[in-house]
Order: sequence, then C-alpha cells, then structure tokens
Amino acid sequence: MECKQTRQGYADGLLALAEEFPNLVVLDCDVAKATRTADFQAVYPERFFNCGVQEQNMLSVAAGLALEGFLPFASTFGVFATCRAGDQLRNSIAYPRLNVKIGATHCGITTGGDGASHQSNEDIAITRSFPNMTVLVPGDYEEAKQATIAAARYTGPVYLRFGRDTYPVVKSIHGTFTIGKGKLLRQGSDVSIISTGIMVSEALLAADILNEEGYAVTVLHFPTVKPMDVASVLKAARSTGGIVTCEEHSIIGGLGEAVSAVVSEFYPCPVIRVGVMDRFGESGTAGELLDKYGLRSGNIIAAAKKIIKKDECIG
Repeated sequence: MECKQTRQGYADGLLALAEEFPNLVVLDCDVAKATRTADFQAVYPERFFNCGVQEQNMLSVAAGLALEGFLPFASTFGVFATCRAGDQLRNSIAYPRLNVKIGATHCGITTGGDGASHQSNEDIAITRSFPNMTVLVPGDYEEAKQATIAAARYTGPVYLRFGRDTYPVVKSIHGTFTIGKGKLLRQGSDVSIISTGIMVSEALLAADILNEEGYAVTVLHFPTVKPMDVASVLKAARSTGGIVTCEEHSIIGGLGEAVSAVVSEFYPCPVIRVGVMDRFGESGTAGELLDKYGLRSGNIIAAAKKIIKKDECIG
C-alpha cells in the first residue's frame, strides 16, 4: 500500500498554485521544513516570509497582507494556529472574513513522538465554531493537494488540516474536490460510516470486513467538515437508520458532533462517534497511538455492529 504525507500534498499544492496566483504568499513560523513550505521558499524566496516563532504575529501579518490584496497561506502546527493564536484567528481573520488560508500541519494524535503539547485534537472544534470559517480535512496526499488548490480559489478564511505521518493513498477519494460536498464511496442499507481526514482508509477497511460478514455498508468521506454536507448526512440517516462517525480528533466538537446535530434536528437516528475520547494525547508512534486511542477499523466495526443490532449506543 502506497503511503504519503498530507503535509507534502499541501506543499505541492502551493507550488501548483504559484503561477495561477502571482499574489500568493506563504508565511511560516520557523518550521518550514516540518510544514514542507520550505519547498515553496526554495522556488519563490521573494514570496516567502519566516515570521519566527510568533504564531500570533504571523496571523496578524497574514491579515494585513490580505487587506492589501495578497493571498496569504499562513503555515504552522495545528495546535499553535488554533490555541496559541486563537485570538488573531478569530478576531483578525474570521470576524472580518479576510481571504487568509491557514495551513495547519502536525494535527491529530498521529503527530506521535511530539506528545500531548503538540497533538492538536481540538482544532476542528475550535475552527468550526468561528463564523465565516471553512474547515477542510483531506484524507490523503492527493486530496490534500486538491484541498489546497480549492482553498486558494475560494474567497474567505479557510482552515486546512494536515498530519505529520505518512498515510495510505486512497484512490477512490480522488477526482473533483468541491468545498462543502461529501464523497459517496460505498452504498449499503444496514449502517452508514462517515469519515473525515485520514480515517477514510480505516472506514473503507471496516466496510470491507463488514461486507464479508454479510452487512451492506454505506461509506461517506467528508473532506469538508464546515460547511457540513447536510443533504448527504440526511440521505445516509434515512437509508440506513444509523451512523458511525470516525475522525482523528476529539469526539467533542468535531465531525461526530456536527453529524449528530444534523440528525437530531432533522431525522433522529443512532450515532456512535469513533474518535479521541475526552483526554489528551501522549508520545508514541502514529500506529501505536491509533491503536491505543481506538482509531482503527476494528473500533469502527464494533460501533457499526452496535447500531445494526440495535444495542445501547451509549456506554
């Protein structure tokens, strides 16, 4: 199985955009090698700004550049973009709806050895709560590249979420990238699985195993968490009567709660959230942490069978 980094997809997307948008500039906080924006710096040094370890300042500079007609992509680790610089993200970018793109890498539990201080498991919750903010969570390298290009062509603030590790390339999610639209990967009648980000590969593996056991599973991949594809959620709820969500993020405030809000209001049905429980991360390899925090196909299968068998959905 081919595996590649979503952060590299971000970097390659920036390079692909450079000629189309001569006003595109890239900002970083002294982590350009880690975010992979050093690739852009090497080709376009005059369009790259290292703001030092000053995330709040970087977002303020990005806001100013946007006001002057530039297309800034501000890059740093997710935990710093949303927690350390949350004030600037909210008040200087989201509130005035400036055309600033936040390229956040090292998101989720698979940041691995950097540990809890660097594992951003709350960033989707933070950013989707801000009015005017669009939140994109691509599933693999190619979709990360497509999401970066789509963000540049969209007018308004966008939060792009990328990881640190290498993740499986999932060809079925490639093709047209439309902000706000989910991707139907499988159609079934017993249960629906809705994934975002790198969990798409685990969702598809779970569906394959369930199919071998005689269950028909719908699989939806949502590379956009905000705005939510309400129509696809409701269609899945009506056709299968129950949904499992899976995300490499806290179960609080992320995809699971977004989906739950839709169905509770318009078509109540059981929803089980597979994600990081209400706890911080820890150091370890990406694989070890996915296992320990219950973000594997086996966890998705167990949740799906609870819904299929109409067991208690909470507990």
